[in-house]
Formats: sequence, C-alpha cells, structure tokens
Amino acid sequence: MTRRRHRHILHPAVFLLAVLALSGCMSKPVDLPTAFEVTDVTTGYFDAGIVEGNKNKIVPTISFRLKNRSSETIASVQVMAKYNVIGDTEELGSAPYVRAIGPEGLAPGQTGMQIVMKTNLGYTSEAPRAVMFTHSMFRDVKVELFGKHKAQQFQKLGEFKIARQLLTR
Repeated sequence: MTRRRHRHILHPAVFLLAVLALSGCMSKPVDLPTAFEVTDVTTGYFDAGIVEGNKNKIVPTISFRLKNRSSETIASVQVMAKYNVIGDTEELGSAPYVRAIGPEGLAPGQTGMQIVMKTNLGYTSEAPRAVMFTHSMFRDVKVELFGKHKAQQFQKLGEFKIARQLLTR
C-alpha cells in the first residue's frame, strides 16, 4: 500500500516536469530583424599585435548594441559575425558566438550591453598599421551580423562595411 501511494505522488511530478519541459521548447518564435535594431555601430581594424617575428597584424572588428523595438521582453539571444572581403564569396573569418541577451531578458525600448566581435583573420605587413590601408593589395571587408533566439535558426540582423580606421579597443 505504501508503494502505491508513492506511485501516485510520482505520476503528477513526472507530468509536471514534462509540461515544464514542453513549455520551454514551445516558446513563441521571434522575428529578430524586426524586434531588434542594431545601434551604436563602430567598425574598424583592431591592432592584433606583432606576428611572424616583425609583421603588424590588424583584424576587422565591429562593436554594437541591440535595442529591443518589440513590445515584449526578449531573452536568450546569441549573435555571430561573418566577415567577407567585399566582392569575394569566400568567408574571411567569423567571430565566435556571443550571448547578446541572457535569460534575464531585454525589456521593450531598452538597449543591451556593448558587444565587440572580431575575427582572428586579417591583414599582416611590415609597414606601419595606418599605412596598411593604402597598400595596393588591401581590400575592404564587410561584416554580416546574425542573431538567434533560443532554438530558432539564425536570422540576418544587418550588414556593415568595416571602416578603414584603427581601433584602440
């Protein structure tokens, strides 16, 4: 008889866990390009130091913030950046995924923290960094930003040309 009582207690608990698990999986999809505005954008090339003995290295970088334009708090958003030389189809590199908005969410009308994303691939030269932009082999780069809400697919948030300027941070 004791065994049977425990079974009745277990069934509601298992049911409750299943309902909670399903409710987390069935969150309402979010159209990120509509819900968010990419603001406070700064692009340029970050000084990645000296490589290969005596060559200067600069890497394309973007910093930005996300502003919630929707009428609801949105949580759990990741972003990634993909860099391409303009006119090339081959990817120059990508920045690691970054958690842009945590589980606490971003309220309507609010702007999130500054996000800085750079790739490890870039330009190297023995010339001074500022002179690298005028070299005949230097080609401009663009960055595409993608966002992902929870388990949704990545959606394009914007595309920006990397400015020919050195960034200090």
